[in-house]
Amino acid sequence: MTAAEKLPLWLPAADALALLKVRPQTLYANVSRGRIRTRADTADPRRSLYHRDDVQRLAARRQGRRSDAVLAGEAIQWGEPVLASGISTVVAGRLYYRGQDACALAEEGTLEQVSALLWDGPAHPFASPGGTGAPASSTAPLAAAMTALAARAAADPPARGRGRPALLQEAAGLMGLLADALAGPSRGERVHERLAAAWRRPKAADLIRRALVLLADHELNASTFAARVTASTGASLAASVLSGLAALNGPLHGGAARATLGLIRAAEREGVDAAMHEWLSLGRRLPAFGHPLYPQGDVRCQALLAHVDLPAPYAELREAGERLMGEKANVDFALAALTTAHRLPAHAPLVLFALARAVGWIAHALEQQATGTLIRPRARYTGPAPSGLVTAARDAGA
Repeated sequence: MTAAEKLPLWLPAADALALLKVRPQTLYANVSRGRIRTRADTADPRRSLYHRDDVQRLAARRQGRRSDAVLAGEAIQWGEPVLASGISTVVAGRLYYRGQDACALAEEGTLEQVSALLWDGPAHPFASPGGTGAPASSTAPLAAAMTALAARAAADPPARGRGRPALLQEAAGLMGLLADALAGPSRGERVHERLAAAWRRPKAADLIRRALVLLADHELNASTFAARVTASTGASLAASVLSGLAALNGPLHGGAARATLGLIRAAEREGVDAAMHEWLSLGRRLPAFGHPLYPQGDVRCQALLAHVDLPAPYAELREAGERLMGEKANVDFALAALTTAHRLPAHAPLVLFALARAVGWIAHALEQQATGTLIRPRARYTGPAPSGLVTAARDAGA
């Protein structure tokens, strides 16, 4: 019998950490990314046990470590964390904001309350700044938001070196500006109430509130990383938020719920199975299913769908998609379902993402400013050899 076979199939955390030679945070990150299976300890349900084979496979991989350059490149693509942050994390399939469960916060909390938590400061109302800024557009709200932010980014002073109270006040003003651009001039309501009023769907206000809380932050996603890189240069908060908004607008990020709406329309025309077959035949991955950080299912999706009367096409798509893809529906599916169930405008998912995630972008900008460091990765060059080196090598061999 080998030493490996003497180990029990399910290991306590201490044994898993000893085999991996890592910190607990790295163990939890591997669990959240689906690399290590886990289950509750029957002797103590508060403790987790870790699958021996998964732990040993990762331990063997660590022993044959690749170069630092390769590891750093892989870290940027769903790898180990590349920046220290105390704002949010996903652990064992749950999303936490500064240690508090985001799904629990969504039961009663508002985006304004979550901003105080993520910004680690007193709550400020998202009051309309008045005067400047582009008006809300019913057809292109993101364009209005980008225009308003660009004007502020060009005029606001750098954030570097300024006191935190002033930055927090400025952050609340930026949220007011963004809400004006996306939902129209303020009438004093909270953000979710303003959106429900602007879309003339007062019955959707509570679900909009829940969505905003659940979307406020999600560790170092693409838009947050963009905002954080901008903040690291010392730029204004408006510039950081504008960077995040530009990245969010891409189809692989904030535009995923829009793609789900397109898939639903195709399913209504052609039937669910035919629509999915056509989608996959064109080389597209089905939107709205799976998420690397939630191998057991996106908890944000579950928290939203628990309060949505799922329209029939969505119920059918969810069942067929999960069966075909082997992955559960994600938050993009939930946002699309919310949009259809309450007849919100087609741009509603992106607006919800932008307003909510701006709170997270600001939190990361403030955190990055506090470090005083510049984010400047190195490139692993794969182009032609520099001509000077080619000449030198040729001369040396002559």
